[in-house]
Amino acid sequence: MPNKVNVILNFSKTSRTAFNVLVGALETYVQEPELSIRAARNTKVLADILEQDDGTTQTVVLWSFFSLGFHDARRELGHLKRHIDKPNIIHFAGGVHATAEPLQTLQAGFDFVAVGEGEQIIVDFVRCLLNGDNLATTQGIAWHEGEILHRNGRGELIDLNNYPPFAAKNKLFGAIEITRGCIYACKFCQTPYVSKARFRHRSIENIAQHARVMRSHGFKDYRFISPTSLSYGSDNHEVNLDAVEGLLAAMREAVGPEARIFFGTFPSETRPEHITREALRVLKKYVHNDNLIIGGQSGSQAMLDSSKRGHSVEAIVEAVRLCIDEGFSPNVDFLFGLPGESTEDVQQTLGLAKTLTDLGAKIHNHTFMPLPGTPFKSSDAGNVDNATQKVIQRLELDGKAYGRWKQQIKKAKELVRIRDEK
Repeated sequence: MPNKVNVILNFSKTSRTAFNVLVGALETYVQEPELSIRAARNTKVLADILEQDDGTTQTVVLWSFFSLGFHDARRELGHLKRHIDKPNIIHFAGGVHATAEPLQTLQAGFDFVAVGEGEQIIVDFVRCLLNGDNLATTQGIAWHEGEILHRNGRGELIDLNNYPPFAAKNKLFGAIEITRGCIYACKFCQTPYVSKARFRHRSIENIAQHARVMRSHGFKDYRFISPTSLSYGSDNHEVNLDAVEGLLAAMREAVGPEARIFFGTFPSETRPEHITREALRVLKKYVHNDNLIIGGQSGSQAMLDSSKRGHSVEAIVEAVRLCIDEGFSPNVDFLFGLPGESTEDVQQTLGLAKTLTDLGAKIHNHTFMPLPGTPFKSSDAGNVDNATQKVIQRLELDGKAYGRWKQQIKKAKELVRIRDEK
């Protein structure tokens, strides 16, 4: 008879997507009546659940957070453990920060961390709990004894077709992940360093199948997760427009004529060199969004080259022109404070911002943050000088720019402070 195991999801603003796929993996591969799954919608609810735990069953609390959420997660865990410290409760952390900084995450008080992609890790970990097996045999986990870090490799790179993008039985739905990994390996981005610098695509048939499941649950809006949406179906730097159109056509058939399909907007973006007139006209046939997110990042070619963006400044301008011509409103991401950015680089970026907004684009401003696991992880916190802040704020007052760049200045400093802790 297997052991009874309770899995508690500690929801945060950024954990829902991760929990959708993790619970989906458990639903698919651990069909065991002795396993129960419950969501705690906030830390207070989690505390209430753990207070009522009678200690007779094994309970594992799942945490997932980005690097920007690590400080809050550490604080919340510390508070919980000071008030509720029962030997049957395991706090298990995953996500990009846990993968990049396993020892730091464990030193925050977590019992185990997942290193790498979590779908198969959580399946194997829960199976060990159910069977009473040694948890250390789970591939892809790390734990520590004192200051010694123990690791059992990384979680395997999964085939997306073998794992659902959501958990239908537990009604945890969201955007459908169509591509994982990214060949561009920009130095400021964690994605290619967690999921490797190559594309893995979910098949069109698999995407349509899951879309039909969502439709049966009453969904009308459909979005996709991809590091670069127009790379769908490609294994290199070229756009496979036949694959993109095949995907969108299959989606339209699966979800019906009244549904709304969003592609090339949140939570994914487009690369400027991928924007062509032909691509935009394909999108117009199928998508509901009238705007596209374009990853521009800088108006300085030196900054684009040093961060390995792989496109030119001219490509950004041309992408915006084409979007306007074809009836799309372009939202262009800019990233201020990149390592090595000079006053001249900033002026070039502000000059490009004026050019793009004059054409009809909006600028989505960000501040560079030295994220763990990236080539820029040891860099200084990004900053935006006072003169540049005034220009950005003027654009915002005119309705030509937006973004959380001010909060990101503080977050960047916080990341450096945590990184440099002894």
